[in-house]
Amino acid sequence: HAGARELQAAALRQLAYGAENATWRNFFLTGAKELEEGPTVTGIGAGKPPADLVAGLTVGQIFDGMAIRLDGPRAWSESIAVDWVFRDLDERYAMTVRNGVLTHSVGQRGREPDAVITLDRDALNAIVVGTADVMELLISQRLVIEGEGEKVGQLLGLLDEPDFGFPIVTP
Repeated sequence: HAGARELQAAALRQLAYGAENATWRNFFLTGAKELEEGPTVTGIGAGKPPADLVAGLTVGQIFDGMAIRLDGPRAWSESIAVDWVFRDLDERYAMTVRNGVLTHSVGQRGREPDAVITLDRDALNAIVVGTADVMELLISQRLVIEGEGEKVGQLLGLLDEPDFGFPIVTP
């Protein structure tokens, strides 16, 4: 109902004007704008994350982002173990998908992985930002996959693309 939307937008604007906290003020103003114009996608949500933001994340934080994107119901019956070896960092991460959950830890976990991905941190950053062609990385040996490469494809196929155009106030 248009009148109800206008009233709610006005109420959210008044709450924003009185909010001392910038975060709450922005929530209220975003809600009012959505009621008047519909959900919008701007900033980081408009595309891939900026390179400087990704470079500032730890490998663990990038893997946490992958875990959030995992489609749990589709991954429920999957059992995938992939190790990530970073040549330049001299670090190894064990990643596992089991019971619809993606977990990771530093080091090897005493189990035999289905696949081992060896790369430099710059290559991971380029993949996350979307500036790298994975085939080119494979051909140039900047990215090496040993073992069951199809398991890596399975893992990546279980990740959903985030929807940044979701509504905040409206159903």
